[in-house]
Amino acid sequence: MDLLVKTKKQLERNNFEVYISESSEAAYHTFVDEILPGLKAESVSYGDSKTMHETQVLDYIKTCSSYEFIDTFKPEDTWREQISQRKKALTADLFLTGSNAITETGCLVNLDMIGNRIAALTFGPRHVVLFVGRNKIVKDLESARKRVKELAAIKNAQSHKNLNIPCQKTGKCMDCSSPHRICNSWTITEKSYPKNRIKIVLINEDLGY
Repeated sequence: MDLLVKTKKQLERNNFEVYISESSEAAYHTFVDEILPGLKAESVSYGDSKTMHETQVLDYIKTCSSYEFIDTFKPEDTWREQISQRKKALTADLFLTGSNAITETGCLVNLDMIGNRIAALTFGPRHVVLFVGRNKIVKDLESARKRVKELAAIKNAQSHKNLNIPCQKTGKCMDCSSPHRICNSWTITEKSYPKNRIKIVLINEDLGY
């Protein structure tokens, strides 16, 4: 918990709004009871995140008829339709996702295949809420990059059976040139602009990749 408190202070110095929850269940209530009511959101979308799914906040949003839900991962949609929805998601009032890593100095580090998640993190949605397990907190930017390339990206690739990427079999980054490569665009978010636009729920559990 000391690490979460320390990281929270650094993130807040960098203009992020930060909450600490003891578990994924507590994170759900933090979002539903504390964060969501004050956002006055009418439309909601998301970027894929195992941690976010583990909190079940997306399941809750899907049951709320008061929100326009922009679904970016409908399996019945064509690729063109999914991309169109992901572009529309950038206009949402609220965007939900996770972060690949957070440094103890209060920076977010993320790596994307297409870039829709990091695009929304950077620009577009009025509010962004990230759900982040304690296992994503690392010392510095070098440690963050190492974590993402050597752990998070590998596990993410292995969870997508429809892709054909060397790291799925080798268990390590091959710096591949596969057309399905998921490691294409990096972002480092040093501060939230405007202040408190990006809200982070730090969770005192090991969650996600």
